[in-house]
Amino acid sequence: MENASLSVAVFYLLAGLAVVGAGGVAFSRNIVYSALSLMACFLGVSGLYVLLGAEFVAGIQVLVYVGGVLVLTLFAVMLTQSIADVEVSNRSVATPVGLVLSVAAFLLLLRAFKGATWYGEEIGELPVSTYAIGNAFLSTYVLPFELASIVLLTVLIGAIVLSRKEVRDEAEPQ
Repeated sequence: MENASLSVAVFYLLAGLAVVGAGGVAFSRNIVYSALSLMACFLGVSGLYVLLGAEFVAGIQVLVYVGGVLVLTLFAVMLTQSIADVEVSNRSVATPVGLVLSVAAFLLLLRAFKGATWYGEEIGELPVSTYAIGNAFLSTYVLPFELASIVLLTVLIGAIVLSRKEVRDEAEPQ
């Protein structure tokens, strides 16, 4: 029973990390702090995958989201000139709408939580999922997998185009 209480404690710790990180993303006014909060959220979700026995998915979560998307976002922020000079208008208008939507989403999740059937039985040994995921990527889901790679390649090319400076020749008329 001690092992079960430790698992529950780790679950709540990781879930709390994910929720607090998501809150930091939503409520931070600084984009760098928001990106760091996003990293905490991703790491919390990755830890939850480990608890579910999906180590491969947890590793991919860290590699793709923390290592790829988040680093790309931070580089885009750092390479963008005059990011601090951007003024956001009507920020106070979105706060009440966001609060209403947050409360509605919380009530909907609470209703689903109370109406769910919870099972407390012990789960047996889980099979290793790495082989099944790799086999599915290379057989059943090869087209969506390749389309996702094309989308990621397009995002990388777009980030490069947006971040490069255009050098103009001084002799040319504009």
